Amino acid sequence: MKKKEFLLRLKLQKGVGYVKLLTIANQMKPGLEIEIDDLNEMDLSEKLINACQLAFNDDKLAKLTSQIERQCIVISFFDEEYPEKLRQIYRPPLILFAQGNLSLLKKDIVTIVGSRYPTRYSRDVINRLVPNLLDQNKVIASGLARGVDALAHEATLKNEGRTIAVVGNGLNHSYPTENYSLQEQIKSNGLIISEYLPDTPPRPYRFPERNRILAGLSESIIVTEAKEKSGSLITASLGLQENRDIYAVPGPITSKLSAGPNQLIEAGATPIVDFKFKNEKI
Repeated sequence: MKKKEFLLRLKLQKGVGYVKLLTIANQMKPGLEIEIDDLNEMDLSEKLINACQLAFNDDKLAKLTSQIERQCIVISFFDEEYPEKLRQIYRPPLILFAQGNLSLLKKDIVTIVGSRYPTRYSRDVINRLVPNLLDQNKVIASGLARGVDALAHEATLKNEGRTIAVVGNGLNHSYPTENYSLQEQIKSNGLIISEYLPDTPPRPYRFPERNRILAGLSESIIVTEAKEKSGSLITASLGLQENRDIYAVPGPITSKLSAGPNQLIEAGATPIVDFKFKNEKI
């Protein structure tokens, strides 16, 4: 059995979360295939051994995996299509679900994040920033949330660029619902990815989890407007841990939405002061 199908069958089982899945994956032999006899060489608890055996033998799981593969593309950590930058992060997703153009995962990716309730300032910056990034053959990634995320995706599509949306729910959901049309455009002209099974609904704790994927895919992260404590700063912090280049758009100290970027700049992030990006890192 291919490791991708094996991991997906495990993921479909109740009680097999990320940590257990990682424990099993770490003991797999090299290669794209796994045999049931390989289980005898794994140092696993009885429960995990039972889960592995069920993955091989349960016809119901086989039907479920077939249904999922008709809905989206499934990529495992062991597949060639899996992005190398993401493979190197702490707690890499072992399974990704995708819709769209997988080749974008091999391009130079710049992530743009910021407030869900930005001012006109973010819109103006993004509308001038994105065309310059596209001229440098960058792919723009964001999280398909309202606000800065949506602005980044929309500006990219408007300028005939390619964009990746990393979502905090399954691909059969659209969140927020106001971005349904945008999600469909990205599916046709870019790429949508998730680490969650297609029918997984959005939940607040899943969005910080997906931020590590946004950070991991990127070579650079740009933060526009964001409060001092926000998911955007989580993404930047995760990117810093993974040695990504962090950029921030400076703003007036009178604005709460400039507190996040200004704080990043104070901590060493590169301020964006020129849309032409003379800095060679971008």
